[in-house]
Amino acid sequence: MKSLGFPSMYKEENEKRAFLPDFFAGLANTADEIFLEKGYGSKMGFDEKDYTEKNNKISFVSKEECYSKDIVTVLRAPNDDELDLISAGTVLVSMLHYPTREKRNKKLQEKGIIGVSMDSIRDDFMHRIVFNAQGTSTNGIESAFHEMEKVREDFYTSTREPIKVSIIGMGLVGLNAARAASKYANADINHRMKSINASGVIITMLPRNITSDKAQMMLILKYTDILVDASTRDNPYEYIVRNDMLASLKPNCIIVDLTADPYIVDQDMIQVKAIEGIPTGTLDKYIIYKDEKEYYDIPDKINKLHKRTVISCDAWPGVKPRECMKLYGIQLLPIITKLVEKSVDEMKLDSPYYFERAIFKSTFEYFYSHEQKQ
Repeated sequence: MKSLGFPSMYKEENEKRAFLPDFFAGLANTADEIFLEKGYGSKMGFDEKDYTEKNNKISFVSKEECYSKDIVTVLRAPNDDELDLISAGTVLVSMLHYPTREKRNKKLQEKGIIGVSMDSIRDDFMHRIVFNAQGTSTNGIESAFHEMEKVREDFYTSTREPIKVSIIGMGLVGLNAARAASKYANADINHRMKSINASGVIITMLPRNITSDKAQMMLILKYTDILVDASTRDNPYEYIVRNDMLASLKPNCIIVDLTADPYIVDQDMIQVKAIEGIPTGTLDKYIIYKDEKEYYDIPDKINKLHKRTVISCDAWPGVKPRECMKLYGIQLLPIITKLVEKSVDEMKLDSPYYFERAIFKSTFEYFYSHEQKQ
């Protein structure tokens, strides 16, 4: 039987997420050895007893020992120092983001670590299985309306014009953002708006045949109150909205960055965000104003002349950690169970078993032989 390691995450002070005790109850008949890092779940109010009562096979050990197990599961990808703790042949189940992390991909392959990227586990219709689209969208849009509540004097008036939300991207994140915006992503705000008979929200979804038309985009941006990036790009080195176009936005327009793609400086090029010159936030700070340091942390080669308030987080679901981890636990339980039962190298695209096909799509073998050729 394979051993399972679950290290804690240290990305930010406000990164509280850990799998809930009920998730480990589901593993009671799957694995004989489960190792959690000391303090696991404590930021969410759990202690060791909460976990061991659900599964008496759990032991609490050091970070180093957690990373030494056969299957290591940690939501956010380990940093380089943590990767150095992992031995060849270990299965790493994490959000590895292959398309935008070539440097990390190479390190994992050089070390012989078997990657199972949570964000690439897909069903037979290529829909993500481990995904919190609603959490990402709702948390970001709710933050935008709370910020607008502070800066718009006419926000709670019956005479203001409808709030105009423009959303780049029509995938699950974009569609969930539209649904959330239709009700201000907050029941209290929505109720108050109804009570004063305020004008509502006009939502414009922007597909690629519009975002590629600069003239049309300039017209749309001119009247936008909240600009949302929920895009999925084929090329992380290309912008969708150039910084000079942001000059068309209203001075108090809020930009919501749901994709939170990072700037990554490669040897010859820079991987960029879809909207040029906006910063990336974190769980510790996801509301960023024009004069704050996060703008100055953007690489010098990036044009950031035109600035607006940006709401961005590189871990949006983590804003509401318990809800997030309950969902991820449900989604991941059959994945971890299958990984304990069978080796990754035995799983293939033509397997008769659903979860084996899904897991294979999350491997380096699939990414480099299929996705990069598309």
